Amino acid sequence: MPMMIFVNLPIADLARSVAFYERLGAVKNPQFSDETAACMVLSETIFVMLLTHPKFAQFTTKAIADARSTAQVLLCISCESREAVDRAVEAASAAGGSRDPTPTQDFGFMYGRSYEDPDGHIWEVMWMDPAAAAGGTDGSPGAGAVAAA
Repeated sequence: MPMMIFVNLPIADLARSVAFYERLGAVKNPQFSDETAACMVLSETIFVMLLTHPKFAQFTTKAIADARSTAQVLLCISCESREAVDRAVEAASAAGGSRDPTPTQDFGFMYGRSYEDPDGHIWEVMWMDPAAAAGGTDGSPGAGAVAAA
C-alpha cells in the first residue's frame, strides 16, 4: 500500500468548505463524513479531512489557530504544468478562495502560486520541470536549472 496523507483542517462552515473543495475537483467520501467532518479525496493518496472546530478539538488540547491571522503550515500540491498551476489558482478564486496570498515563485524550472481556502488555509500549487528535477546527481536540480534561477 502506498503512503497516504490525511490533512486535517479546522473549518468554520462545513457545507461552505465542502462546496469549495468540490469545485476544485475533490470528491467527498461519505464513508468518512458526517455532520461534523468531511473526507475530501484529492487523489488516491491525498485526503483532506474538513473538521468543525468542536470535532478538531477532540484531537488536540492546543488552541485552534485562526488561519487568517496566523500560519502553522503551508500545504503544497504539484501540477503537471505551469498552465495547470494557473488554472488551479483561478479555480480556487472562482470557488470563493483568495488567490496569491504569498508571492508567485518563478525560477524557470519551477513555478508556484498559492491560494487561501475560505478558512484562510494556504495551499501552494507548484510545477517543476521533470528534466530539471532529474538533472542533479544529489537530487538537486541540474546546473542549468540552478543557473536559470
